[in-house]
Amino acid sequence: MKITRLYTGADNETHFDTIDYELFDNGEIGRLSKKVKVKELIFRETDGDFNYDFHPAPQKQFIALLDGEIEIENGFGEKRRFKAGDVLLVEDISGRGHKTKSIDGKLRRSIFITLNE
Repeated sequence: MKITRLYTGADNETHFDTIDYELFDNGEIGRLSKKVKVKELIFRETDGDFNYDFHPAPQKQFIALLDGEIEIENGFGEKRRFKAGDVLLVEDISGRGHKTKSIDGKLRRSIFITLNE
């Protein structure tokens, strides 16, 4: 399963990377990854006009998009779009961070799954 990672580089800017979580056959219930220890789960809704300027993530976390569509921009002007079903690993907790904005004008729901430090 491919997951987009946002992290802070040595230049103090956010970079994009792709992580491939290996899935293992688990019979009738499908394919599963190894367990990932997490801290808490947070449900979130944002309005369709959400537009958040540069910010670092408040903590390391997975973000699972349930609906809506967003664009994330790093300090180099690189933009990527994400939609329902996409999962991000956000680790840019220092530096300038990234911009996030809704691009479809619709309410967006997501789940934050924070990680232990």
